[in-house]
Amino acid sequence: MHAAVLSEIGAPPAYRTHAEPVAANDGEMVVEVLAAALHHLTRAKATGAHYSSTGALPLVPGADAVVRDPAGRLRYAALDDTKLGTFADRTVIDVRRSVVLPDGVDPVRIAAAMNPGMSSWIALRRRVAFTPGQRVLVIGATGNAGRMAVQIAKLFGAAHVIAAGRDAKRLAALPALGADETCTFDRIDRAADVDVVLDFVWGAPAADAMIPMLTARADRSAPLTWIQIGSMAGATAPIPSVALRSSRLQIVGSGIGSVPARDIIEELPGLAAAVAEGAIDVRARAVPLAEVARAWTADTDERIVLVP
Repeated sequence: MHAAVLSEIGAPPAYRTHAEPVAANDGEMVVEVLAAALHHLTRAKATGAHYSSTGALPLVPGADAVVRDPAGRLRYAALDDTKLGTFADRTVIDVRRSVVLPDGVDPVRIAAAMNPGMSSWIALRRRVAFTPGQRVLVIGATGNAGRMAVQIAKLFGAAHVIAAGRDAKRLAALPALGADETCTFDRIDRAADVDVVLDFVWGAPAADAMIPMLTARADRSAPLTWIQIGSMAGATAPIPSVALRSSRLQIVGSGIGSVPARDIIEELPGLAAAVAEGAIDVRARAVPLAEVARAWTADTDERIVLVP
């Protein structure tokens, strides 16, 4: 078979022949890969930058995919840290970390949506007691995960969603996806009275936003839950101590480890169904696996999905 093999940090994977996968443990099966998305988690796990990765090389990247099992059923499968990922013609999955997909789904759309969509879906379903009618701020709303977070918050019944980002042009497209309001980071005080923050940025922008938001809140004793999901602006944020003492602010994280794997798996069918039904807009572009080296560093607003 063929696979994308990463042999050196800083270099893209190479498309080449690779040994056939073998299911070695109970619950494992060899599957045919139909569509595997290239997303930030994939790159970070492959290079060792993500906290869940060992960074061992060489390896076949790919953290998830839409696959066909030996019985002919389509599945969405998420892989644990492994040296044989989903950027290959075939791979090995743990059946317990997969879900059977509805008939007639588009593998490319599902593959493109599941990882970025799951970040906010899990945050609102499993990390906080989110209730319809609450107000939500999405920081980093112009990225793939942020765009989907706006839509998912609305899908879960948010009364008001504010989309925040740096790029005013990209922000302008978000009201069509459900954003009730948009703002750039320098006007984030306009989002002062939200109940939940979905933060895909972290770093200095998050720290700089807290005090203006908290100062402008009509009632500082009203609960504000800040969910840290991504760290595109930095792995650490210098949170002022006064932010924690002068308001009813709660900061929690949402990601691998903070939510049990079984809880994540239980949420997968719901997200897959929402994507399949068209309730969530997905920007996806299929690229042949053979072109993985070019796709690895491509700068695009669309989610690149590698296909055989």
